[in-house]
Amino acid sequence: MASNETRKKIEVCFSPYLFPLYKDDFEIIVVIDVLRATSAICAAFHNGVEGLIPVSTIEEAKAYQEKGYLVGAERQGKIVDGFDFGNSPYSYLNPDLKGKTVVLSTTNGTKSIHIAKDAGQVVIGSLSNLDVLNNWLSKQNKNVLCLCSGWQNKFNLEDTICAGAITDFLVNTGNFRSEEDSSIAAKYLFLSAKDNILGYLKASSHRRRLKNLNLNEDIKYCLTPNQAPVIPVLNGDCLELVKEDVLID
Repeated sequence: MASNETRKKIEVCFSPYLFPLYKDDFEIIVVIDVLRATSAICAAFHNGVEGLIPVSTIEEAKAYQEKGYLVGAERQGKIVDGFDFGNSPYSYLNPDLKGKTVVLSTTNGTKSIHIAKDAGQVVIGSLSNLDVLNNWLSKQNKNVLCLCSGWQNKFNLEDTICAGAITDFLVNTGNFRSEEDSSIAAKYLFLSAKDNILGYLKASSHRRRLKNLNLNEDIKYCLTPNQAPVIPVLNGDCLELVKEDVLID
């Protein structure tokens, strides 16, 4: 076990709005948007997508579409008219997407990727890739910040619980420390929820929002851990997959 002075930091930022308070102290930024952007991104790579370009605005998405890219766009939980798909993970299980580079713009997640990209190495986190991500992070020996995408710059439960799971794992390795109350709160939310995450989040605001849009299958997929054991990382403007030989033994 490392001494407190040599332990790396693992902290949690509850929303993009708070990110400027954290951004200068971390080498790895784990962007989390459990419902549904980062879960969909992990599903895409697990299905064999070659690359994924996250963009913040509909205008950027349309520009890529005009260049011939397959483009997904979501706002307020719905597919934006005129685009190929939204951010349902099931959209990315289409075998026609294997080997291709696609583009995605979402309400919260892709915006978080963009605000984080100049602060450190951006890594995609979700419950879908939780175990493989935890093991990879534990081997990097770098300060890690979990950036929760939240909902329109506000706190949400599902992203915080996922961040808490990462925090709990890394602290328990003995090589990481947390000092912020946000990280302590996230960890204890995860410990309260871990035996039944789906049930724990039954009353959460975004789960209710998606349920009202008849997206129950998406909810179940996104809240079930380890369905897509991949690690997408941002390389320039495009997300790419960390190769298997540098993942877990």
